[in-house]
Amino acid sequence: MNQLDTLRQWTTVVADTGDFRQLAQFKPRDATTNPSLILKAVQKPEYRPLLDEAVRQHDGKPIDEVIDRLLVRFGTEILSIIPGRVSTEVDARLSFDTEATIARAERIVALYRAEGIDVEKRLLIKIASTWEGIEAARRLEQKGIHCNLTLLFSFAQAVACGAAGAQLISPFVGRIYDWYKKSAGSSWNEAENAGANDPGVNSVRAIFDYYKKHGIRTEVMGASFRNVGQIAALAGCDLLTISPELLAELAASESPLAHALDAEAAKREDIPKVVLDEPAFRYALNEDAMATEKLAEGIRAFAADAVKLEKLMGA
Repeated sequence: MNQLDTLRQWTTVVADTGDFRQLAQFKPRDATTNPSLILKAVQKPEYRPLLDEAVRQHDGKPIDEVIDRLLVRFGTEILSIIPGRVSTEVDARLSFDTEATIARAERIVALYRAEGIDVEKRLLIKIASTWEGIEAARRLEQKGIHCNLTLLFSFAQAVACGAAGAQLISPFVGRIYDWYKKSAGSSWNEAENAGANDPGVNSVRAIFDYYKKHGIRTEVMGASFRNVGQIAALAGCDLLTISPELLAELAASESPLAHALDAEAAKREDIPKVVLDEPAFRYALNEDAMATEKLAEGIRAFAADAVKLEKLMGA
């Protein structure tokens, strides 16, 4: 078997793309999108008509509603190809507003329902892992609206997401790796920080082991990969969301792939339970310079791409 087929024995493979025409090639169960991926897609000639159609059909409606309708259009196209779930993201500019996040999530859910989608089984609402976003997810989950907590860089964020009952979290392996590599500068040794020693891989492994040890039902989905070595080092994680380029690389390789993460082994580990209220969460996140910087950077980047999408619609 190739590495992609081997990986599927232990891990649910998810495609990280807005380019739904690539999906059939790799046969993922689920797919994830974000504002940056949708922006990239609608600038391609084959997808631009979807943007034009959304603007034409909903002319006169608030721009944020038209964008949500475009996101749902991409999502429904993706769901017609894959058997599982699609993740659709709430505007990152609402990351510090619990009530607005809930309202936007409920509108996205209503739009999917209007398309005949079984939202409880096939939709995940993506929300940034701020304290306000995690609280929004807690309340949405109580309503049966399942959430994917994204832009997750720290153990504290993962603890809070698990306590909130989030369906899934997306720790960003590659962006953690980027921060440590940049921070180390000329002293960075790639070989010593590869595979199981990669700082992004270590972060996901610690979260995975903690969840399995304490019976936390939240699914762990490693995201934002820079190379197949990071993916291989997390084989056995609940899910991994992978770009089409790295999916192709895995499919083209027949090198051995080992089972790296083991839920049963994690249950035997001595891992203490952690409880965080809001002040403790904020302090723990503040103490983690990498997580603080990457969370803020990620929100800014997604917000900037949302603005670019709005300008494209306006044009």
